[in-house]
Amino acid sequence: MSLKHQIIENFDPNGVSTHDSLFGLPFDEDTAEMIIIPVPWEVTVSYSPGTADGPEAILNASMQVDLYQDDIRDAWKLGIHMLPIPSAIRELSDKHRILAANYIHWLEKGSPEEDLERFAAVPGLINKASVEMNEWVYEQAKKYSAMGKMVALLGGDHSTPLGLIKNVAESNENFGILQIDAHADLRVSYENFEFSHASIAYNALKLPQISKMVQVGIRDYCEAEAIMAKENNRITTFYDKDIKRDGYEGKAWKIICDEIVAQLPQDVYVTIDIDGLDPKLCPNTGTPVAGGFELEQVLYLIKEVVKSGRKIVGFDLVEVAPGVEGDEWDGNVGARVLYRMANLYAASQGRLNLK
Repeated sequence: MSLKHQIIENFDPNGVSTHDSLFGLPFDEDTAEMIIIPVPWEVTVSYSPGTADGPEAILNASMQVDLYQDDIRDAWKLGIHMLPIPSAIRELSDKHRILAANYIHWLEKGSPEEDLERFAAVPGLINKASVEMNEWVYEQAKKYSAMGKMVALLGGDHSTPLGLIKNVAESNENFGILQIDAHADLRVSYENFEFSHASIAYNALKLPQISKMVQVGIRDYCEAEAIMAKENNRITTFYDKDIKRDGYEGKAWKIICDEIVAQLPQDVYVTIDIDGLDPKLCPNTGTPVAGGFELEQVLYLIKEVVKSGRKIVGFDLVEVAPGVEGDEWDGNVGARVLYRMANLYAASQGRLNLK
């Protein structure tokens, strides 16, 4: 009997969690089939901080998630393991967040000339640190994908998945991105930061392997982003107001999902910004926007992607931020998104059976 089978035999999925690990599961990086990369990073956040604490908040809340999935038998046996939260990345984030916050405040004051010398070098320093973070994520993803693991990422702000997407592009010549988000994230840069959380979609599209970017739930965007989304034939955007209008006029969510799925190529990377949900489900996220989805709407859509025969080749969950001490609501919701996404990812890869 293999070590993994021994672990499974000795684990009670119905009992109280006794493992201080993601979802209370007993697997490590050797016995788990899926590796979650935590990235505690929020250097370029432009509204409220806190997303760097997202991975820890989800980890803590995950031990209250029941493991049973009624449409995926024995889903927990796949084995999911989250790597240790990297202190070096967190320290790099905290250090450069102070620089970025002061610089953003200077911009908001109109960039006074007397402080120009003090702040002129900040964008370069932030961009350099962001490259370092992206390279760390890329190397982690490369290491574990080379071991045959499925790899996902848990942010941090929405700038964090670029290294994982780059790794996915190295083994997939043609794939699409399904982006669940309140924001288009198509800015060439934001506040002079090339790797801003508001630029992840734009930066991802620099990779020629990405044949389609399908954005769903977008409801907060600038004119330049609207023009780019309209003129770039690799982008299809399902705006929140249009989805709501269609629903009000009688179009079923199933039909809307069919239209979304039809825009995707065979292989799909899924990026989920938690602010794509209704803010009642993520009140402490960095840039909440009124509107958005119920949790089950998003999970239904992802299941429809899998049922269509398309293959998920990676995913991330970002922008979860905890509230005040003792408030685990955002982490609780995020943990449930993460567990379900992990299972659907594995089902699309044929490692779990979806009914």
